Amino acid sequence: MISGTEPVSSMRQLASSLLASEAGERSQRLRGTLDDPRLREWTYLPGDRPGLCLDELSAEQRSLVDGLIAAAHGEWGTERVQGAIDVEHGRRVGAGAAPDVGDRYWVRILGDPAEPVWAWRLNGHHLAMHVFVVDEAVTLTPHFLGAEPALAQTGKLTGQRLLGLEEDLARELVTALDDGQRGVAVVADRAPDDILTRYDPVADPSLVPAGLARGHMDDQQRSLLDRLVRTYLQRATTTYARACWQDVTDSGPEAITFAWAGPVEPGAGLYYSVRSPTFLLEYDNTQDDANHAHSVWRHLRDDWGGDPLRDHYLRSHNGRSSVAG
Repeated sequence: MISGTEPVSSMRQLASSLLASEAGERSQRLRGTLDDPRLREWTYLPGDRPGLCLDELSAEQRSLVDGLIAAAHGEWGTERVQGAIDVEHGRRVGAGAAPDVGDRYWVRILGDPAEPVWAWRLNGHHLAMHVFVVDEAVTLTPHFLGAEPALAQTGKLTGQRLLGLEEDLARELVTALDDGQRGVAVVADRAPDDILTRYDPVADPSLVPAGLARGHMDDQQRSLLDRLVRTYLQRATTTYARACWQDVTDSGPEAITFAWAGPVEPGAGLYYSVRSPTFLLEYDNTQDDANHAHSVWRHLRDDWGGDPLRDHYLRSHNGRSSVAG
C-alpha cells in the first residue's frame, strides 16, 4: 500500500472535480459504490465497461483522468499506462479506424472521495487498473497492461515495444540458468495461450507453476530476478513500490519462484510467471505469431483494497467485516 497524504490528496481533489463536472445520466454512469456485487468483475478483452468512456470526456475532464493516472503511478507506470492506450489507438487505426478515433477506456469513481474509503478504476482493452484508498493508504491491483502488437510495425509507434523490458529481463534470466536450473524453471516446451489467472476476481497462485526458487539461484541470477520484479513494482509510486518490496523482504525473498514456458529464443511464443507469498506476476506473448503481449500484477493480500479495506471495516463494524474475500 502507499502510505502518506500526497498521492491521496491529489487523487481526492481530481476525483471530486471529475464527479462535480457531471450531472444526470452521465453522473450516474460515472459513480459507483463499493458494495456493488460486481465490484471485482474485470477483463482485459475488448468490449464496453461500466463508467464513462474517455471518448465522451471533454479535454478538461480527460486532463483530470490523466492526473489520476499520474497520481497513482510513478513516472514509469504513467508512461506504461499511457503507452497501452497509444498502442491500442494505433491498432484501431491500423484496422481501418479514422486517425482521430477516440480512446475506448472507461473511468469510474466508487464511493465518495471525501470519505476515508473510496476507489476508482480505469478499464478497457489491454488496460485494467483498480485503485483503492483506505484511511490514507492506497492499493493498485489487479493491474494489467497489454500490447497488441507487442512490437509496433506501422504508424508513429513503429519499432516500439511497450513491454519489451518485461520480456527481455525474463529471457535474460532463463538463458543465464545452467542446465539443471533450467530443467526446473522451464515447465513446458510450449507456452499457454494466455496468462493462467486470466481475469479471475481472486488470483489463485496454485494455477501458476512454481518453477525455480530464488534461493537456488546464484547472485547474478538473483539480481536479474529482482530487476524483473522491480520492473512491475515501479509501475506504482516510489513509496508503494518500496512498501511492496519490503513485503517481499519480510516474507523471505528466497521463496520467490520463476517459471518459464516455451522456447527461450526471441520471436517464439513465451510465458513466464513470478510467484511469492505476497504477489504474483504473469506475462505471455503468444498470440498473433508472438506479437501480442499480456502482463499482470496481482497482490495476493491487497488486491481490491485487501487487508487495508478489511481492517477498516473490522474497526467500523465492531469486529464484523462486510468485505468479501
